[in-house]
Amino acid sequence: MKKFKLNNLILLILVLGLSLFGLVAIYSASSYSASVNYGDAFFFVKKQAVGLVIGIFAIIFFTLFDYHKFYKLRWWIIGISVLLLVLVFIPGIGKSNYGANRWIGFGGFSIQSSEVAKFGFVIFASCYMSKNYEKMKTFKGMLPVLLSGGLICFLVLLEPNLSVTLCIGCVLLLLLFIGGVKTKYFVIFLCLGLALLPILIIAEPYRLKRLVAFINPWANPLEEGFQLIQSLYSLGAGGFFGVGLFNSRQKYLFLPFSESDFILSIIGEEFGFFGILILCFVYIAIIVQGIKIAFNASDRMGSYLAFGITSIIGVQMLINFAVVTGSIPPTGIPLPFVSAGGSSLVVFLSSVGILLNISNNSKFKFDMRKFAINFKSNKRVKTSIK
Repeated sequence: MKKFKLNNLILLILVLGLSLFGLVAIYSASSYSASVNYGDAFFFVKKQAVGLVIGIFAIIFFTLFDYHKFYKLRWWIIGISVLLLVLVFIPGIGKSNYGANRWIGFGGFSIQSSEVAKFGFVIFASCYMSKNYEKMKTFKGMLPVLLSGGLICFLVLLEPNLSVTLCIGCVLLLLLFIGGVKTKYFVIFLCLGLALLPILIIAEPYRLKRLVAFINPWANPLEEGFQLIQSLYSLGAGGFFGVGLFNSRQKYLFLPFSESDFILSIIGEEFGFFGILILCFVYIAIIVQGIKIAFNASDRMGSYLAFGITSIIGVQMLINFAVVTGSIPPTGIPLPFVSAGGSSLVVFLSSVGILLNISNNSKFKFDMRKFAINFKSNKRVKTSIK
């Protein structure tokens, strides 16, 4: 148990340290634009700080909340996740911003539904797979996971939000992979996903324009290529060691969404290549801790759940890094624990609480290889779903 407590402490320090660093980065990236647009240089920082405080209480709650209880609540969880995604399209409840319906709001409070839905799906899928792990080898057996994940992806795509759809789709494939689906099914789903991606891009003119801007941002430097060019300017200006904290030039209304989706560009400008490298190591350390918790979980449900949560953190981080550095076409997705977004921070911190709870409930080291993908033995492994 001492080992788990040490791992928990390491994970907690990494996540809270990253969240506090996020407050500093958000202030640096948004102080000027917040002053101009809202008359308050701390506008985004205050909102993020509220999210951090709520998130800390969420960590405490979910660390104490036995994750096995999610099994009885699984249908409520997936149902609420779907409902939240539907509500964004209801006039008076859903909030539209930049042509997208991604938020629901009540008074001064708003929440991005997809942030909740992606974790809701992971919880539902983990509960189902842990109880029906032997059925996951058949197409019929994997249908509940496939359909629930497909429905979540479809609703998020309608907002529209292709970046989060890609994130959920990747997590869905990873969960099916560790759930033990046959290789032929996994390859089919992977090929279908890859084939569907260009269709989704062509279907929306703005996505096609972004793809063209990705190929040659200088073809239209003041429109679709503008954000990527400014992001690359920002990263290039940082060099190896950066221009120094609070000394970014791109934050002066040159780089759109500098406090949220493109905050990594400002971090790269102020802290340089080595600053981003350190940030990468922090994320890798968090992911490693999550994988350790998954391998050491005392049952299938805990292992699947820990792996799913860690997958969301890892996939979302990789997509954000790839977009900001121009490795994939521009699409908006926040950097976990760092980007401005109170609801996103609260949900991610809540998921960390679940990871800590899984670790605390580990009575023994569970050998994940006993139920790994395409395991050769049909020997049943006992679970402890309560």
